[in-house]
Amino acid sequence: MDIVNPPGLKQQSYYNHVKIRAGTPVFATGQVAWDEAGEIVGEGDIDAQVAQTYKNIGLLLAGLGATADDIVKTVTYVTDPAFTAAIHRGRLKFFAGVELPASTFVHVAGLADARMLLEIDAVIMLPAVI
Repeated sequence: MDIVNPPGLKQQSYYNHVKIRAGTPVFATGQVAWDEAGEIVGEGDIDAQVAQTYKNIGLLLAGLGATADDIVKTVTYVTDPAFTAAIHRGRLKFFAGVELPASTFVHVAGLADARMLLEIDAVIMLPAVI
């Protein structure tokens, strides 16, 4: 795996500019704060929705036999940029101990359900099988 943060680009603690990993790319459905029954967890509570969304990403990874370190890129869609600090806290907790993926953060007018506060897309590189 390689991490690339070229000189001249903003250096930060909450993502890397490039995370390179060999393997098979997986483009998963964006994850939101639904529980197993399809109910919104944490209506109106960004911290609860961030936690549930990352829990769902963890379940997705487990189903693939992958880990957080296999995520090379995320795109976070958020309905209010004021949620940035909460999202960063949840992100750093989820990715603790591994190299952070590349990341894009997008403010949107709304998501599929008006009660959703964020959605996270993840690009996963499954290790190559020999």
